[in-house]
Amino acid sequence: MIYIFFAIWLTVGASAFLAHNRRTVHRLCALYLTSHALFAGLLFGGNYLTTSGVFFTFDELGTLFYTLLAVVAVFIFIHSEAYLKRDDIKDYRNYFALLMLLTTAITGVYFANNIAITWILLETTTLCGAGILYYRRSEATLEATWKYLFVCSTGIAIAYLGILLLCAAATNSSLSYEDLPQIIANGNPLYLKAAFLLVLTGYSCKMEIFPLYTIGVDANFAAPAPASALLSTGLVNAGFLAIFRIYRLFAHTEIFGWVQNVMLIIGVLSLVVGALFLRRTNNYKRFLSYSTVENMGIVAIGLGVGGAGVWAAVFHVVCHTFIKSSLFLQIAIVRQVYNGYRINRLGDYININKVGAIAIMVGMVAVLAFPPSPLFISELMIMAEALAGGDWWLIAIMVVLLCIVIFTICHRFIKLCYQPNQDELHPSNIDRRLSYSALSLLLVALVLGLWQPEFLTSIIDKIVTL
Repeated sequence: MIYIFFAIWLTVGASAFLAHNRRTVHRLCALYLTSHALFAGLLFGGNYLTTSGVFFTFDELGTLFYTLLAVVAVFIFIHSEAYLKRDDIKDYRNYFALLMLLTTAITGVYFANNIAITWILLETTTLCGAGILYYRRSEATLEATWKYLFVCSTGIAIAYLGILLLCAAATNSSLSYEDLPQIIANGNPLYLKAAFLLVLTGYSCKMEIFPLYTIGVDANFAAPAPASALLSTGLVNAGFLAIFRIYRLFAHTEIFGWVQNVMLIIGVLSLVVGALFLRRTNNYKRFLSYSTVENMGIVAIGLGVGGAGVWAAVFHVVCHTFIKSSLFLQIAIVRQVYNGYRINRLGDYININKVGAIAIMVGMVAVLAFPPSPLFISELMIMAEALAGGDWWLIAIMVVLLCIVIFTICHRFIKLCYQPNQDELHPSNIDRRLSYSALSLLLVALVLGLWQPEFLTSIIDKIVTL
């Protein structure tokens, strides 16, 4: 089934490159989103937990994150149309074509049941993402694009070396996620450790965690803001899934304790980087990107502490998708008003776009994990698991760094809403319907903070069962 839809998505995406007017692009985007809705309907209508062909399986993990992607993609496409309404048709059609192809590649990553296919599709996201980064065709975006291609391709090559070592340790031709746990259970520990380190390092450029987190920050800065919402949620989630599937492979090996310690170290380093660079940046898009690094660091810590921390990590990623996509879409509206993202110069947003300002303040509460934010639940569970394991040092580090994050984010968002403005204003560019639509994503996250549906908790329970 998925091969038919892949063919449809690729055909529609490629057709957008040849569109002669905006109406044709709109129709192709509508067809693309409709096909995703049909695919989701077929998925939940009887194909859930089945295998399509050889390389794709509709398991709980992929299905959960595909559902998030399908919902968020609708908002991203709508906001993109408003964001780019004054651009010429050539750039306009290229952007939407690449956006559709990137979404398709991310979908493939979610459902891939083979470690090699995951690797191929993650590299595909690099090529599609690079085209989106170069959308403005400026010197700055050209530099960001080349850096993105180089670093991501280098990271993927490093991951490839890890996959080769994993194959050597497995001494078997099968690369299926279902077969590998049994195959590598008695593999050479040295090979397995090296393989995990290489794969984790390589895929860190997609999940935006230490050590290759910087390229994700640069990519979000260079891309149009609605596309940044996809890069910072859908693509980051793809990186998380790729790492999480590898993490699960090692659950029944003798080095799993070592794997958890590595995840713990990577998580702490990512949290440190995110917290400190939030203080230094003077650009709201970079600011949100470092917030993603900080949040993915918390996710990695959850995987590191194990137990309930793993459940909390998956739940954290789910809720972060709604929160961060909403904030990036709101920042896209901010850019339409101020024609920039400079933190020290922008202000008085509460009097310019009250709905948008309220949404940003609510988003601030949510991303900082204040109740009723769902991130409060996940971070509390991770700290409780660390406390149960006697990791007082970890709790101390997290508390200190999270205090820095809280102060910085509150300070920056309050400045945007209330400090005197120093830049030229374009209030006529405000479309308050977009502010309301982005706010709806945030409200979904807040609902999850107050009430976790049984179907969601049961899916996550099955995902974390190792």
